[in-house]
Amino acid sequence: MIRDLLVWACRSTFAPAEIGQAGDGKSAIEQCRILKPDLIVLDLELPDTDGLDLLPELRKLAPGAKIIALSTHTDEVTVHRVLQAHIDGFVDKNAQPMDVLREAITSVMDGRQYFSPVIREVRLALRNAPAAFNKVLTDREQELLGMIGLSLTNDEIADKLGIRVVTVQNHRSNIMNKLGLHSSTLLIRYAIDKGFTRIRRASPASH
Repeated sequence: MIRDLLVWACRSTFAPAEIGQAGDGKSAIEQCRILKPDLIVLDLELPDTDGLDLLPELRKLAPGAKIIALSTHTDEVTVHRVLQAHIDGFVDKNAQPMDVLREAITSVMDGRQYFSPVIREVRLALRNAPAAFNKVLTDREQELLGMIGLSLTNDEIADKLGIRVVTVQNHRSNIMNKLGLHSSTLLIRYAIDKGFTRIRRASPASH
């Protein structure tokens, strides 16, 4: 329903632009291959994939396209991942998406970035917090934190990543020390609240 509304808004605002739509990642790749779009509005929560995982292929098929991300989630991890992906805009679907999307499209097509107000607030908080996860945790530690947030045991995490249990234990201890958290319960709550458990991961390679 939201996709249909967004298509209608784009057609009514930006006619006679050609508008395509897709309900999942596979269809999005096919549409991008056919249309070679100037702009891609990308939902981050797709039925078959994490939207950000599509970026390399989308950029290969439409290297000049501007990209605006859409999400109902504005947690720190989601915002950080979008910023790291160098996307042109990020719109919070909870905040009047039709009006905001029009403003976002106009901005990015004029060569400017656009981030919804709540996104800007989270970005500023990450930038100003000396102990923000992106400043104190390595990529590997962030990966493990997502698994810890899902309440996986050390044995289960070790099996998934192809590493030793003692390595997982050391990582867990380092993460807790860096974040100033002193119990597994607090660590799991931190991972959930920050958004680590929302990342959809492919099967990890062995390390």
